[in-house]
Amino acid sequence: MMAERRLLFHLSDIHFGLEDNQALDWVMEEIREKRPDAVAITGDLTMRARHSEFDAATRWIKSLDVPVTVEIGNHDMPYFNPIERFLTPYKRFSGMEELVEKELQWDGLAIVPLKTVRRWQPRLNWSKGWITDAALERCLNALDKLPAGTQALVAVHHPLREVGTQGTALTKHGQKALNELATRPVLAVLSGHVHDAFDIMEETIHGKVRMIGAGTLSQRVRSTPPSFNELEWDGKDLRVRVRNLENVRTPDMMIDDVPEDAMPPRQPGEPVAPVNKVPRTDPPEH
Repeated sequence: MMAERRLLFHLSDIHFGLEDNQALDWVMEEIREKRPDAVAITGDLTMRARHSEFDAATRWIKSLDVPVTVEIGNHDMPYFNPIERFLTPYKRFSGMEELVEKELQWDGLAIVPLKTVRRWQPRLNWSKGWITDAALERCLNALDKLPAGTQALVAVHHPLREVGTQGTALTKHGQKALNELATRPVLAVLSGHVHDAFDIMEETIHGKVRMIGAGTLSQRVRSTPPSFNELEWDGKDLRVRVRNLENVRTPDMMIDDVPEDAMPPRQPGEPVAPVNKVPRTDPPEH
């Protein structure tokens, strides 16, 4: 028996505090019109993890009136309070998650989370990803418990590709995670963080893993306008369409490589989408 078709919206990096309200209003209308089976948001719901930003994110998500799953991003841990950052780094995010999160599993398809953030890292740039053994084990256990024949979308914030040298890896232990995910029925890994969309097949020692990234719905654009991914699954194949306010074609919205950070390209050779809309000035950081 063929699994029922599913329509999913994949959003990321909304950054409440620096959100793009025009883009959010448009997404809300799209959700009301198309009624997707679920919305997956892969992290960075806030800009600085302020209480007011989480409140705004909670109100917006609850107003969508569809099942939603959220994953934590590096911007969703306390930024101004180092004591809370170290002692209870996930408290604010968890408070929002308890109000909006739904477990998403249908006949033949499930969404499984994999945490890629840490409260601290033994390197200077804590905005990059880091997968702990415990986080990976939780994800793999959840995958192994899925009913036979079920395929999974693994939701992360940081793309799992290791970029550059070991010290500047985009996601520490990302390759290890990819190797393990390749041995499970993983349809794709959904991520955000780099603010541009992509759809890449990543090689591992156990086979290929598909990595799908969503753009941003914030003012912090990189080389493409604000966007989200529309995912259609027919029980066998997963189709990705990058939706954006400027009606740019999906191939022109996608970068063909994953950059080391989420800043607009400024140097030759840095990944940029074919639309090539590098902002004249870097996006706001406040």
